[in-house]
Amino acid sequence: MTRRTPAESRGRHDALRELIARHAERGEPLSAALERARAADAEEPAAWAPRAATASGLPAAAGLGPATYFADLAVPRGERHVRVCTATACFAARGGRHVREVEETLGVTAGHVDEEGRTSLQAVHCLGYCYAAPAALDGPHPCAGADVADQLAGLAEPRAPAVPASDTTGSPVLLAGAGNEESAWDVWRDALARLSPDEVREEVAASGLRGRGGAGFPVAAKWAAVADRTGAVVVGNGDEGDPGSYADRLLMEKDPGRVLAGLALACYACGALRGTVLVRSEYPEAAARIGRAVLEAVADGDLASSAGDAGPRPFVEIVEGAGSYVAGEETALIARLEGARGVARPRPPYPTDHGLWDAPTVVNNVETLAAVPWIVRHGGAAYARRGTEGETGTKLVCLSERFARPGAYEVELGTPVKEIVSRYGGGLQDGRELVALQIGGPLGGFLPGDDLDVPLTSRALAGRGAALGHAGMVAFDADTDPRELLCHIWEFAADESCGACSPCRFGTRQGLAFAQEGGPAPGEAYGRLARLMDEASLCAFGRRVPLAIRSLARAYGDELAGWDR
Repeated sequence: MTRRTPAESRGRHDALRELIARHAERGEPLSAALERARAADAEEPAAWAPRAATASGLPAAAGLGPATYFADLAVPRGERHVRVCTATACFAARGGRHVREVEETLGVTAGHVDEEGRTSLQAVHCLGYCYAAPAALDGPHPCAGADVADQLAGLAEPRAPAVPASDTTGSPVLLAGAGNEESAWDVWRDALARLSPDEVREEVAASGLRGRGGAGFPVAAKWAAVADRTGAVVVGNGDEGDPGSYADRLLMEKDPGRVLAGLALACYACGALRGTVLVRSEYPEAAARIGRAVLEAVADGDLASSAGDAGPRPFVEIVEGAGSYVAGEETALIARLEGARGVARPRPPYPTDHGLWDAPTVVNNVETLAAVPWIVRHGGAAYARRGTEGETGTKLVCLSERFARPGAYEVELGTPVKEIVSRYGGGLQDGRELVALQIGGPLGGFLPGDDLDVPLTSRALAGRGAALGHAGMVAFDADTDPRELLCHIWEFAADESCGACSPCRFGTRQGLAFAQEGGPAPGEAYGRLARLMDEASLCAFGRRVPLAIRSLARAYGDELAGWDR
């Protein structure tokens, strides 16, 4: 892909980005150089990141910025590096006690390395084992369950159960690969032989498919915005950061060919010669499997072997994330791919105009891409008949460990949440009472456990103060202290704020301070803070935090009175 400089594309000069772009043209991306330097040096980023940048002919700041921003680069590393999940489903499973148990077992606190430099521990937000929580990664090896500390100590056999996945529709779209459906690559080959790019876009437009990553933007509109524009690129967003969701992990591990065939169809429809899939680093098995699937597709002639050979068959590369929730937002994701800090950028300009290296860029979530082969095979009209008017098709819903039957379920949009919880999830384990249900991740929203008669659609959930998001559902029973849950949500927000704008950077930290004070509600000072975050934050992360807290307070009523401002 020919990279235009910011000066050429926007009429203003960005010297650092221009230098990084020239470096990337010569060979190894800056992000890869930093990861290699991190692996070879246990010291703080200040000791190795500037060296890695200057050795590549870049200013020291080019390396130090991302190395101190991304958690995977910034945390100390021992010979044995363990990542323990502190996200919402793991918190709900044990009230967060598993973290202290892991720290005691390993003899090191989260965020540190022991004195001998042998063992380091990193707290992360979601490993995608929400159905078997709590979880940890010992190097690349997962272990999950209530005894996760014993598994890490070698006192119990490591367990990492596969994702339980079920179709409830009778004709799966996303889980089609589990049955006898036609191969997604067969759909790709057939489309290449008999359909034009315009016709592929028309079918997707007729389907009404919207993005499944949370924003819900019409997919065909994104594609049309870049169609036939020079240098267009399609990015598959596999940075599934919403704690409680593991749909993308399921698709990339169990049916990576469907994801890649969807990406190839998107590239073809947009006239893009290349695509990229960013897989979060917390999903090492997903990255390995989708990487192998690319090699197989190249060997089979379905994907190009190099950028120079790309044509209707695109060249596809896999990139790993480095530990950041906000880097799943499309402008922050693009910044990560360019080797910069993964912070949100102001919009406009939108990625479809100025995206990766200023090329017209489409960013589609992995689940979104996985739906495309079915649509192309069966027709957009068939897909549009499923779901509801305005929100068509199916969705993978992920249920957390507290449910009697946790796992991923493909359902039609519009299915009542109550039916998903009771019929498919079987209610809670051991007949426990569902007190509150979180939908759509920590920035999604909460519903009271006795008021779930709402369709699974973005519009209906928004009317209840919640959000669809990735459609992960985390259940909370009476064992969860609502005040501790309140602090947990604010801690997540403060940890993961990218810091690019003051309302979010300051607001999340101040909100956490209010929550940790305990006692009576924070009063008008918090009301002003919530309004500032809601109205002035740069991206949806900062704007959604007060809404999520408000829905949490409503779900728990008097126990969190005053937080519903």
